[in-house]
Amino acid sequence: MVEKEECLINTILVLEDDLELNHTICTSLEKENYRVFSADTCKKGQALARSSTFDLAILDINLPDGDGFGFCQWLKARSSASVLFLSARDLEEDVLTGYDMGAEDYVTKPFSMKILLKKISIILSREIPNQNIYDDGFLRIDFELGLVQTGQENCPITPTEYRILKKLVEHKGQLLTYSLLLDSLWEEGVQLFDKHALAVNINRLRKKIETEEHVYISNVYGMGYLWK
Repeated sequence: MVEKEECLINTILVLEDDLELNHTICTSLEKENYRVFSADTCKKGQALARSSTFDLAILDINLPDGDGFGFCQWLKARSSASVLFLSARDLEEDVLTGYDMGAEDYVTKPFSMKILLKKISIILSREIPNQNIYDDGFLRIDFELGLVQTGQENCPITPTEYRILKKLVEHKGQLLTYSLLLDSLWEEGVQLFDKHALAVNINRLRKKIETEEHVYISNVYGMGYLWK
């Protein structure tokens, strides 16, 4: 038993409402020595994600209480888990939406289990880039030390501004809606009660790190923010 546990190097969430297929995927993954969590609704998946950390989430799109696209956005705002969509929806626009949501791969049903396992192995074996430093030549953020510099000068920011900055950079290029950003910050102890309070902090942050030549944070009106 101990030897088996030592081999479980990756944790995977399977979110699929077809219980037979869910069981088949989970069994196949466990045979490959992955640690597997199973859910058949978004609500169950979110509960698991709040209590466990996943390296990969395999997501169906059509779910009883939501869809995989929304769950992917929710998960990506809270973790660095990779995502693989597994769906019968094979329209080009669905596949492109999956990739736009930040998925590493999109597999359509029916599928080969051997090919699915190979894709999972490839995703999990990819080298994870160093996320401790952001440096574009003007703005430099050392997330390990919690230091921010613009040009060659230190930039004093508040703990709340730092949390917001870190969240945006971690999800660069992805739209973080007001509710997603507020919820994920709240889970980390940042008590911002509404999007007005969020906007005040983001505006203060922009004044500290942005210039006319260096603009980083985009406000998507009526929706949220993204790091360009």
